[in-house]
Amino acid sequence: MNGSRRNFLKLAGAAGAAAALAPSGAPTASAAALVGAGHPSTQVVRDGGAGKLKINFACATYDRMVPLYTREVEPEGVDLDFLPMENPREIFDRMARDQAFDVSEFSSSEYVARFSAGKCPFVAIPVFPSKTFRHGFIVYNGKAGIRTPKDLEGKRVGVPLYTMTAAIFIRGLLQHEYGVDLDKIHWVQGAIETAGTHGEPDVMPLLKPVPIEINTSGKSLDALLEDGALDAVLGASLPASLGRNPDILRLFPDFQAVEKDYYRRTKIFPIMHLVAIRKELHEKHPMLAASLYDAFGRAKERALARMHSTGALRPMLPWLQVDLALNDEYFGGDPFAYGIEPNRPTFEALVQYMHEQGLIAKPIPLEELFVKV
Repeated sequence: MNGSRRNFLKLAGAAGAAAALAPSGAPTASAAALVGAGHPSTQVVRDGGAGKLKINFACATYDRMVPLYTREVEPEGVDLDFLPMENPREIFDRMARDQAFDVSEFSSSEYVARFSAGKCPFVAIPVFPSKTFRHGFIVYNGKAGIRTPKDLEGKRVGVPLYTMTAAIFIRGLLQHEYGVDLDKIHWVQGAIETAGTHGEPDVMPLLKPVPIEINTSGKSLDALLEDGALDAVLGASLPASLGRNPDILRLFPDFQAVEKDYYRRTKIFPIMHLVAIRKELHEKHPMLAASLYDAFGRAKERALARMHSTGALRPMLPWLQVDLALNDEYFGGDPFAYGIEPNRPTFEALVQYMHEQGLIAKPIPLEELFVKV
């Protein structure tokens, strides 16, 4: 165990000693300092027993996170209270608005935008709970005269949230791969399956004017797409009309083949979410980041090992062995590798796209965006 890790455990133990001396139910001075005066979190960071620092972590129960949820894997020196929340938008909104969690899954683009604006109460570690190729998430109404990506120019395109990471990556690939002039698209923002907004986002303002119309029609983006009031929709999820209405089509019907070629050429596997830690907590316990990073890695290794146990299929994927072979061919067996270097092409592309699309003032080196682990 290195000296820095021993110091972290010593600090955690000190918090435990202070808790033991405090009146029952009362937060210790050290615990109060961790939470910060007036912090909205309802759970005080305190000793978690056996000298461990108790913190909470909000995240969806992805397979790579399950070993942390079941406590099969535990961060060194930390009592991790895993708060399973399956709606990432809710996690992002609560973390951005109230810093409601000690650690959480968080939007990659919203973190970069806040960091760039100097209004980021978090730090990030290069752990990426969610990655998704996005060519398959662009759909259009077959009556809109769209056949190629360039045909999106001059059209009305629905998007749940213009600043969402999925939309940024999609606009980036449309621009760089297919020469689409994004300034010629009229954007309509709103929820895909319901009327109104996509969550309650607290996002940084755009740095350049973009023609964005807020959907106040009382209909969902999907309904507008079927009606012909929208020509296309893109985002993090697919409208329910795809597969039900023969007029609603994917822009890339052979999206898997297109995405495989795209990755082979660019090494970009779009990163949707990272892991954010409240900056105040990180400053009090700087080795917490390394402890969490190590635990996230061990949890992912367990998930990968279980996925390869094909005697009895754990996920409901009848042709899982085909996917495992693709993982080996394209990703060296680990499509969700953590750390900066394995993800540099992807995250540098995100930063570039955000600069080009007016979400940040200038590109930011990745080494500045993530704390050392």
